[in-house]
Amino acid sequence: QVQLVESGGGLVQAGGSLRLSCAASGRRLSSYAMGWFRQAPGKERESVAAISRSGGNTIYADSVKGRFTISRDNAKNTVFLQMNSLKPEDTAVYYCAAGDYPRLSNSGYFYWGQGTQVTVSS
Repeated sequence: QVQLVESGGGLVQAGGSLRLSCAASGRRLSSYAMGWFRQAPGKERESVAAISRSGGNTIYADSVKGRFTISRDNAKNTVFLQMNSLKPEDTAVYYCAAGDYPRLSNSGYFYWGQGTQVTVSS
């Protein structure tokens, strides 16, 4: 069992930056590929980025490519999402999840955090 806790969300102006963290407990995070997801009000949850167990492979949704960076520190059991050049359409609850392979899909992820709110004002 893995427990995931996101932090770092908040209110930021368009063009600003935020860094989200996802801290894991219960098992070593290095055993899992990790993903970041988001869900805006009235919309389905969408995959944002994913990273392999070692951190050597990353993938991004087209909507965030070039603006967001996913990374991990396995020694600290933590995954990060650096978000730059934020837009109002990035407003959502952001979730991290642990799974078997890095993929831009809701499937294949076994453990989910509770989410952290990101609000981008125009």
